[in-house]
Amino acid sequence: MKSTSFAITDIGMKRKVNQDAFLKDDEAGLFLVADGMGGHRGGEVASQLAVQIIREFCEENKALPPAERLNQAVNASCEQIFKKAAQNEDLHGMGTTILALLIENGEACLGQVGDSRGYLMSEGKLWQITEDHSLLNEELRSGRITPNQAQNYQFKNVITRSVGYENRVAVDVYKRVLRPGDIFLLCTDGLSGLVQIEEIERELGKNGVEQGLRNLVDLANSRGGDDNITALACQVENA
Repeated sequence: MKSTSFAITDIGMKRKVNQDAFLKDDEAGLFLVADGMGGHRGGEVASQLAVQIIREFCEENKALPPAERLNQAVNASCEQIFKKAAQNEDLHGMGTTILALLIENGEACLGQVGDSRGYLMSEGKLWQITEDHSLLNEELRSGRITPNQAQNYQFKNVITRSVGYENRVAVDVYKRVLRPGDIFLLCTDGLSGLVQIEEIERELGKNGVEQGLRNLVDLANSRGGDDNITALACQVENA
């Protein structure tokens, strides 16, 4: 099987800097989305550094099984971001989410830290693969707030796990045997926070990957564009 991909990033309507970063490499089967955080240029530095280090690590360690490769790659970036933040006062406290998709030998492996989301569309149906590492999600899971209350939750942007805040991080890993037509969507919360899963499913099903993602970014911006918006879709096809 082979994959084709499309990615789009947008600064949104409220931010002065785009602190998101992404990588799409169909040849290597590696796809990354990162949402940086931190004052000054911290978030921008963290997300770009994570993407760069993960890419290099995966290229240099192809003998490792995919799940272990992603785990070690993410933690290699975590360690370097943590060190860089400690050395530069302007970058202190910086970090980033990471969502990494590695496609190899007929299998997809997804590594995640933070609240950037991974979705899978198969046979016309879309569902969320990942579990947000966020305070909001913990409150929802515990039943302390309802889905209706979540819309106005005061701390909905607080994440409970990030790359670079400490020198190590736990990486959630998901695996799937590929099927022709599978579409993996990786996005930052600038999209998922403003667009419903049913709307994503409808756009991808009706308009395809490229136009569908463009329409979804426009939709998020029309609803306030509170954050940077990045979305990457990878579609699996028969070779």
